[in-house]
Amino acid sequence: MSDWVVLGRVSGLLGLQGWVRVFSHTDPREGIACYHPVFLRRQGEWQPFEIEAGHAHGAGVVLKFVGYDDRDRAATLIQSDIAVRRTQLPPPGPGEYYWSDLAGLRVITLEGVDLGTVDHVFATGANDVLVVKGERERLLPFVKGQVVVEIDLEQRLLRVDWDPDF
Repeated sequence: MSDWVVLGRVSGLLGLQGWVRVFSHTDPREGIACYHPVFLRRQGEWQPFEIEAGHAHGAGVVLKFVGYDDRDRAATLIQSDIAVRRTQLPPPGPGEYYWSDLAGLRVITLEGVDLGTVDHVFATGANDVLVVKGERERLLPFVKGQVVVEIDLEQRLLRVDWDPDF
């Protein structure tokens, strides 16, 4: 299990004062602005950043980082993942998981067919979706009890009720 939990990604710019658009994985989405510090992955390393301000904006979130007061400087942050240390988060409740906990789990059907590993998870309006990469990429709805039958973090295994030909 990683020491880092990715909460979002810098996706663009807003205005001239250094504000950045963020795709947030938090619920509520503007909750990403409440963490101090956050860490941005730049040149393959996690670097600490302080959020000066942030709020919901349209379908996303905008953040202003301390020291990033103009558009050109803020542009250097685009496509950076935003994370916190796992110790900054409350432990998940029973039957709950952080998306980062699922990444890398081996995905096996009820019949024992290996579909690959969870690459990442993303949200849709209806439910979250597991991106499973094996001999091909599959998108599986994260519906516990129907598609996702068992999650075993210790064994790094996710058992699914899924047709491997689909």
